Amino acid sequence: MMINSIYTHREIFLRELISNASDAIDKTYYKGLNDSSVSFEKENYFIKLSIDKDNRTLTLSDTGIGMSKEDMEENLGVIAKSGSLAFKKDNEIKDGYDIIGQFGVGFYSAFMVAENVTVLSRTQESDQGYKWESQGADGYTIEPATKETVGTDIILKIKENTEDENYDEYIEEYRIKSIIKKYSDFIRYPIKMDITQSKPKEGVEGEYEEYSEEQIINSMVPIWRKNKNELSDEDYENFYSEKHYGFDKPIKHIHVSVDGVVSYNSILYIPESIPFDYYTKEYEKGLELYSSGVLIMDKCQELLPDYFSFVKGMVDSEDLSLNISREILQHDRQLKLIAKNIKNKIKNELQNILTNEREKYDGFYNSFGRQLKFGVYSDYGNHKEDLQDLIMFYSSTEKKMVTLNEYVERMPEEQKYIYYASGESIERIEKLPQTELVSDKGYEILYFTDDIDEFAIRMINMYKEKEFRSVSSGDLGIETEEKEESADTQEENKALLDSMKDILKDKVKDVKISKRLKNHPVCLANEGDLTIEMEKILNSMPNNQDVKAEKVLEINANHEVFEKLKNALENDSDKLDLYTNLLYNQALLIEGLPISDPVEFTNNICKVMM
Repeated sequence: MMINSIYTHREIFLRELISNASDAIDKTYYKGLNDSSVSFEKENYFIKLSIDKDNRTLTLSDTGIGMSKEDMEENLGVIAKSGSLAFKKDNEIKDGYDIIGQFGVGFYSAFMVAENVTVLSRTQESDQGYKWESQGADGYTIEPATKETVGTDIILKIKENTEDENYDEYIEEYRIKSIIKKYSDFIRYPIKMDITQSKPKEGVEGEYEEYSEEQIINSMVPIWRKNKNELSDEDYENFYSEKHYGFDKPIKHIHVSVDGVVSYNSILYIPESIPFDYYTKEYEKGLELYSSGVLIMDKCQELLPDYFSFVKGMVDSEDLSLNISREILQHDRQLKLIAKNIKNKIKNELQNILTNEREKYDGFYNSFGRQLKFGVYSDYGNHKEDLQDLIMFYSSTEKKMVTLNEYVERMPEEQKYIYYASGESIERIEKLPQTELVSDKGYEILYFTDDIDEFAIRMINMYKEKEFRSVSSGDLGIETEEKEESADTQEENKALLDSMKDILKDKVKDVKISKRLKNHPVCLANEGDLTIEMEKILNSMPNNQDVKAEKVLEINANHEVFEKLKNALENDSDKLDLYTNLLYNQALLIEGLPISDPVEFTNNICKVMM
C-alpha cells in the first residue's frame, strides 16, 4: 500500500532497481579508491536483465559490491533505509561523485509488479552468498545460498494479469527495453539484455529463424556531458529527434553547463514549428528533468515560464532536492536558480537570433509571437521587461514585422506617440478612415491584428519614454491648422451635432467634427481606456460581459455628406434622422461591429435611393 501511494507509474520500478544496481557498481569503484586490494576495471562492470516468460520472472543482475547477510537485514529489511546514503556518508564521498539512491524505498517499488522478490547476493570479502526473499506484506527470510560471482541478482516473480492491470508487459522484451531507454538510458554502466533477432534460415529460401543476441540497451554517455566542441549541429538535431521533442527541425539549440552555487547541464531547443495542440488545454509545457543521468520527470513545468513554454529540452543536475519517490521535485532554492538562469539563456538567445538571423526570427515569431505577447500581458505585466524587445508588429511604412525599438529609432523628432491601429487583418486596417491623418503626417503605424495585442501594449504603457496611442483615440497629439478650424466648425455646427447626438441617444457618447478624416465621411473614435477593438474581443469570449467602449461619432466637415446633413437640419427632420442612423451604421460596419437592426438599415438605404 505504501509503495503504491509513493509512485504514480508502475514502470518506475525498473528505474529504481537499475539505479540501485548502478550504485552497487559505484560503491566498488569508490572502495577501490581507498583500498589497493580492490581493483576496478570498468569494462568488467555491467547490469544484465533476463526474461523468463515460462516462469514469469524478470531478473536484474549487477556486478557491483554485493551484500552480506547484515547488509540485507539493514538495507532490505527496513523500508526507507538507504544503504547508498549511508555508504556515501561513511566514505565521505564528495559532490561530483554521486550515488543515485538516497531514500531506500526504491527497491520496494518492485512489489508493484511482483508477487515475490528474491535477492541473491555475495560480497568480495566472502565466498558465502545469501538469499533474501519476500512477498512484500508478510516479512522476509534470509538464508545462505550459493552464488559463484560477486554482485547481486534480483529475481521478480511477475504478478498475473487482472481485469485492470496488464502485468505481461513486464516480461516483454520491447517493453523492458523501452522503459530502460526512457528512464535509464544514461546510466554510466552498460545495461545488457538478450534481444530476439531473426535471420535467413540456411538452405531454405524465404524462411527465417530466431536467435538471441546480447545487446547493450543504454547510451551511457549523455550528449549534455560531452564537450560542446566535440558535437556538431547534426548531433544536437539527432538528439532532438531521438527524444521526440518534435517532428520539425529546431532553429536553435542552447547547450548550458554550469558549475556554481548549483551545478547542472542542459540542452534547450527553440523549435521551428508550432505543435498542433499548442494552444489547447492538452498541451503540457516543461523540460525533461534528470538527476545524475536518471530521468525524474517527463515535464518539469517549474523550469520554464509560460511565455517560453514552446522551448523543448532537458536539465540534469546532481544538486536537486528530490522527494522520497524521486518522481516529484521539492520546490527549493536550487530549482528556482536553475529556472531563472534558463529563462535568461532563452531570452538572450532569442535576442541574438533577432539581431543576427532576422529571417529565422521572423519564422519563429510567426509561430510563437502570440505566446510572447501573452507573456507581456500575463501577471499584470511583470514580465514586460523580459519580452518587450522581442515582440514585433506589422509596420504601415516598412510593410513587414518590426520591433518596438526599430519603430522608435525611426520616429521623427516632433512625433509624440507610438501610433497603432487595431483590426482583424492588415487589409482591413489599411482601409480604416482613422489612419488618414497619421499617415498624411508620414508617421509609421503599427498594425495590431492579434486579439492580445492591445491588452499587451496596455501593460507596457510606455516604451523608451514614448506612450502608445491608438489612431482611434480622441486626441492624437498632432498639431495641425485643421485642428483650429475643426474647433471653429464644431462651434458653428453645434445645433446639428446636438441633434444627431439626440437621435442616436445612448449609442454614442458624443458627435463631433473630425480632426482626422480627409476622404471618408464618418468614423468612430473612442474615449476612455476601453477601445472599440477591445470591446469586440471581450464580447466574443464565452463569459460575454456585454462591455461597451465609449464611442464618439466623428463627421468629416469637408465631405459632401456634411452639406446634406446641414440641409436636412434646416428643412427635413425625418431626413436628418435617416442620414444620422445611416452614418452611424456605416461607422459600425467599418469597425467590424454588428448592426443592431439589419432590416432597418437596408430599408433606410432604399429610402435614400428613392
